[in-house]
Amino acid sequence: MNKTIFDFILDSIDGGKINFADYRGKKILIVNTASECGFTYQYAQLQELFENYKDKLMVIGLPCNDFGGQEPGSHDEIKEFCKVRYGVTFPLSAKISILKNPHPLIEWLQKQSSEKNPPIEIRWNFHKFLFDENGNFLEAFNSATEPSDEILLKYIT
Repeated sequence: MNKTIFDFILDSIDGGKINFADYRGKKILIVNTASECGFTYQYAQLQELFENYKDKLMVIGLPCNDFGGQEPGSHDEIKEFCKVRYGVTFPLSAKISILKNPHPLIEWLQKQSSEKNPPIEIRWNFHKFLFDENGNFLEAFNSATEPSDEILLKYIT
C-alpha cells in the first residue's frame, strides 16, 4: 500500500509529536525552515497564512541546518526566535536532515510528483510542499515562491 502524508509522525520542537493524521480534512503546507536565511522573512507570511486559513490549512515548519548552516540554534533558540521575531504559532518539528541521511518524510516528499512536476529536489531553505484535505500531493514551490504568492494561494482558497 502506498504511503500518504497521514502516515507520518514527526518529533516536535517542543518534545511532543506532530501526527499528520491529526490534520486530515485540512490542506497541509510543509516548509523546510531556517532562522538565518535570506528567506527567513517568509515566517511572517507563513504565520499569516496559518492565521487566515486556520479552519482549512495547517502549516508545519521543518527546521533544517543543511543549507548554508543557516539553522545552527538549539530547539529552544529556534522556538524563541520564531515566536519573538515572527509570532509563529504553527507547529515546528525537531530539526531534520535533508541532504545527509535524509529523514524518511523528506525522502517521501521528494518522490511526490504530479503530471506537471518532475521529481522534486529540495535545493534550499523554505521549499514548500502542499497537500490537499485527503493527503494527496498538490504542488511543490521553490524557496523564491512566497507564501503570499497568488500561485500558492490559488490552491488554498
